Amino acid sequence: MLTDTQGVYIVTQTPFQDDGAIDLPSVDTLVDFYLKHGADGFTVLGVAGESVKLNATEALQVARRFVARAQGKPVIVGVSNPSVAQLGELTAQVMDAGAAGVMIAPPTGLKTEEELFGYFAGVFARIGNVPTVLQDFPFSTGVWMSVPSICRLVDEFPQIQLLKEEDLPSITKITRLRAALKRRIAILTGNNAMFLPLEMGRDIDGPMAGFSHPEMLSQVYRLFREGKVQEAHDVFDIYLPLLSYENQSQWGVAVRKEILKRRGAIASAAMRQPGPRLTAVDLGEIDLLLDRLRQRLAA
Repeated sequence: MLTDTQGVYIVTQTPFQDDGAIDLPSVDTLVDFYLKHGADGFTVLGVAGESVKLNATEALQVARRFVARAQGKPVIVGVSNPSVAQLGELTAQVMDAGAAGVMIAPPTGLKTEEELFGYFAGVFARIGNVPTVLQDFPFSTGVWMSVPSICRLVDEFPQIQLLKEEDLPSITKITRLRAALKRRIAILTGNNAMFLPLEMGRDIDGPMAGFSHPEMLSQVYRLFREGKVQEAHDVFDIYLPLLSYENQSQWGVAVRKEILKRRGAIASAAMRQPGPRLTAVDLGEIDLLLDRLRQRLAA
């Protein structure tokens, strides 16, 4: 049951070789790296996983590899698609492969609540009782879901067991959701964990985010759970310059991949095209930020 989800769910990257081919061995090393640094679960084939650049066969290959390597940790697979038929096909395949559930965001172009509920009615008629994460990320989808709309979706579709909240300001929306929801579902937050300590204070169940230094996410989460609020903020503050540098959409994914390569998690920092390429100036800034991070951690 995703309703009881707690902990650090890492939003993973999709590793590619320098020529753009999928690098499945690097999926293994990436999972091992995240587990070493405290991951409680994984979210794959999301925006940061460059899912729109994969064909259906590749998406299934990547999802299966993550599930196989996760050592029993839950793996949630992003299946968002304006085509309910394609969404349903991938959902059935990844659930058969052992996924814990799927993540679905409303497709771009929905304008009204009627369209929103009609879309999800069609989705759940197709996929049945699959545990589902509802992703609220209007800055990516262009679809703004109000608190009453989310509550109605949760009321009408028991398959929705977890909400990934990425609207801004996330902290105020979390509080309103907790007060308004008739049944408790898990709430995890994204936005590259930019507001993680404050969101923890608003009763979230953990982050669902990516970062080149996942040990920060797990440390902040666990310190907060232990009641060590100031210590959690102190750890977060150390990593904040690098975290904010990575928080720059697809360009930030390129930065994250470069750092993950340097840390031995993946073999190549390549992004599948179209995608950004880092310049010598960019790489110099990464050097600077990593050096300053090392100094602060040593102190």
